[in-house]
Amino acid sequence: MVNEMLGMSVYLGTVSFEEHEQRIREMNAAGFQSIFTSLHIPENDASAYKDEVQQLGKLASEFGMELMVDVSPSALDSLGFTLEQSEGLLEWGISGLRLDYGISPKVIAELSQVMRVALNASTVTHEELSEMKAAGLRLEATEAWHNFYPRPETALGLEDFIKRNNWLHEEGVRVMAFAPGDGQLRGPLFETLPTLEKHRHASPLATSLELMSATYVDKVLIGDPGLSEASLTQFEAYQKNIIRLRAKAAEQADDQALETAATLHTNRPDSARDVIRSSESRPAAMKSGSSVSAQYCASRPAGTITVDNERYLRYQGELQVTKTDLAADERVNVLGQVIEEDVALLNHIGGNQQFEIVWV
Repeated sequence: MVNEMLGMSVYLGTVSFEEHEQRIREMNAAGFQSIFTSLHIPENDASAYKDEVQQLGKLASEFGMELMVDVSPSALDSLGFTLEQSEGLLEWGISGLRLDYGISPKVIAELSQVMRVALNASTVTHEELSEMKAAGLRLEATEAWHNFYPRPETALGLEDFIKRNNWLHEEGVRVMAFAPGDGQLRGPLFETLPTLEKHRHASPLATSLELMSATYVDKVLIGDPGLSEASLTQFEAYQKNIIRLRAKAAEQADDQALETAATLHTNRPDSARDVIRSSESRPAAMKSGSSVSAQYCASRPAGTITVDNERYLRYQGELQVTKTDLAADERVNVLGQVIEEDVALLNHIGGNQQFEIVWV
């Protein structure tokens, strides 16, 4: 995901522009390179909205961020533009338009010659795409965007989503989907804004990684306005190719062992089926010369952080994180448990992947 694009959503008119600016600064620092906003403007406040759109475009340009806007012909009219004459939006810092119902394939193809265009990924048909291509659609400037779904139980299922995205890739179109936020959520339901129902209220980083790695998605936007500080820190670490795991220490665990565990690790290149194995832990334990006595050898549900004790002979000192449920072993000490929200991140710690444990 380091080389893929991450984006954020900004809903103008909901908070002060200063708050939007602060959030953009924070998320850009954490690796977010794209901004999505809507130009569905309240008619009674078009002028104020116009100022904010221009401010947002200026800010996006300042940070070198893409700015994509959801647009309708009437909203464009309020800003003094038409679909046929929208090049002026580029001067505002707007990179492209998300287009939906009622816009002809010819107009979309013409727009793609001057700016990025985002089609509706769920509804665009083969016939429509063929018409757009025949009219000169510039594929390198074309994306297909999925919706987010505020109401629980209405977001998409995984299997059909993957099929759809695979087809869009075959047509030469890049795909965008939404991941949920976990900071400031968008009302009125505050049930998060994912594209996939399985991602509702789930970890923003884990869902983003799944979208990028397993579902033919090229760009992920956080649908909700904000991320928690913990999630921001996780995205920041991931830009350095480190997966940050938040964990709760076991009451019975030795303080020194917990301190040793809370550092940077690398999963072995020969990635095991059942556990993540720290490459650094055994050599460090040997160097220290201290033995690991058996202590709290409990059962190990998925996400358990452990260290092999002296009964495991040459494996003594090896730190592991379980990827599946394992029974207790008198040779293995339990140190703690990855929090529920971060267990899904274990699927993304393959061979040679760096990870760090943070006790919370």
